[in-house]
Amino acid sequence: MSDLFDDYDAGSTRRTYDEMFDRFGRVRDTYRAIHDTLEPQTTADLAARADGLSRAYRDRGVTFALSGQERPFPLDVVPRVLSAEEWHRIEAGIRQRVKALELFLADVYGSGEVFNDKVVPRALVHSSPHFHRQVHGIEPAGGVRIHVSGVDVIRDDHGEFRVLEDNLRSPSGVSYVMENRRVMSRVFPDLFGEHAVSPVDDYPRHLLGALRATAPARAAEPRIVVLTPGVHNFEHALLARLMGVDLVEGRDLVCRDDVTYVRTTTGEERVDVIYRRIDDEFLDPVQFRADSVLGCAGLVHSARAGNLTIANAVGNGVADDKLIYTYVPDLIEYYLAEPPLLRNVDTYRLGDDDQRAFVLDRIDQMVVKPVDASGGYGLVFGPDASDEAIAECRANIITDPRGYIAQPVVSLSTGPTLVDGRLRPRHLDLRPFAVNDGEKVYVLPGGLTRVALPEGSLVVNSSQGGGSKDTWVLADDDAPITAEVRMPRTAPAPAAARPVSPVPLQFGPADDHERHHQQQLQQQQSATKPSSAMEEVTSC
Repeated sequence: MSDLFDDYDAGSTRRTYDEMFDRFGRVRDTYRAIHDTLEPQTTADLAARADGLSRAYRDRGVTFALSGQERPFPLDVVPRVLSAEEWHRIEAGIRQRVKALELFLADVYGSGEVFNDKVVPRALVHSSPHFHRQVHGIEPAGGVRIHVSGVDVIRDDHGEFRVLEDNLRSPSGVSYVMENRRVMSRVFPDLFGEHAVSPVDDYPRHLLGALRATAPARAAEPRIVVLTPGVHNFEHALLARLMGVDLVEGRDLVCRDDVTYVRTTTGEERVDVIYRRIDDEFLDPVQFRADSVLGCAGLVHSARAGNLTIANAVGNGVADDKLIYTYVPDLIEYYLAEPPLLRNVDTYRLGDDDQRAFVLDRIDQMVVKPVDASGGYGLVFGPDASDEAIAECRANIITDPRGYIAQPVVSLSTGPTLVDGRLRPRHLDLRPFAVNDGEKVYVLPGGLTRVALPEGSLVVNSSQGGGSKDTWVLADDDAPITAEVRMPRTAPAPAAARPVSPVPLQFGPADDHERHHQQQLQQQQSATKPSSAMEEVTSC
């Protein structure tokens, strides 16, 4: 090996599974070409390429806020590589999960058979902070509530892929999947020359197709907009541009007689689909926070009348509650009569007296998470926690057992990561993105691999010091990478692209636009929800 791999010592920290090396130090087949390309390079060569990645992101304005400073998005020089066989296993498990959770949400906001059959306690769902009675009985077009999902997957110390959590509200990060690939192909063209890597640039087309297919029935050529809390958000602006649709703020919209319109330079135009990237609480001040200026009054009524598709649907958060997560394997068997293809991480329900007692006796060996938090916030990692943090966590569990779940420490797999001029093992997770158009579920090959940069850390969120890797799915001539699963409905054929329409009024004087943007960010921050582009990735 070159000095890049000196003292690499794969799997040494917590007896982990290493993505590049097996337990005998041999390079795995999926990484052999990557290893052979990197091995002869010097530390100076790799450092120069790493600087190239940072410059590419800085030039594109792809930054994130950390400790009050804007920094280039941390992209590692070594990609994460998955074989076609590994990807097919992940892809099939995610499609299965999306189908089951879609049926569960239809049940929760519909007939409630899942409660009558005692698969999930009714009180458990109704006590979730993300259960919204305001949308009970709304039947979305095509029966689709989960248009986009991001399922966080880890590989445990036995090499098994497991689901860590589901993200069904406004999952973020897909723009960084596309940007990672773009800059990696420019900075490392030699790596791509050795591999047949499945592309990721087709995602916007699939997303646009799903939004069109689930538009209200009256819309032959649906008007689609992306609703953002601030048009400077990199991901929101990128997706709107690549789909060829308008990026709007709440002030651009108006609802009248249960119909939603966007104000444009030539007057109001009817809107059929809103791909919203703001939380439920800010979406409709009539139904939720009365002080919100991020959304528009009347959107829920417009959806109930069948005149508007809101993607993702309001109320989806009940299905990605971390306590509901523990029931997903049961939901798969209940709705699909199939065993789960991807297992959950072992999780304790602290509302159960026996499980709570078991966890409290071993709390210093557990990871405790609030059921409705994200981005690594509120997480207590028992082995590293102080006595004061353990005591506070114990008291919180006793006071509100419904509000927490506990998991044994799962040692995430590691991958070679450039740290201080050497390649070192760092822990990884993976967020694949799935798009559901009502007939089929498309899973973007790869996804966002997040990496915990501090040594020994298992927290991959960028808000906690993490970074990312380009995720490669190696093509397989014998099995198509983008296999899709059919859903039980018939969706309308995608309409032809609509003519270019007038732009929303919000694209006016820059100084006024910037002032309004800052007001929006301040309001969202007051609700303790991150709002910058990269912070959004870390919080979902």
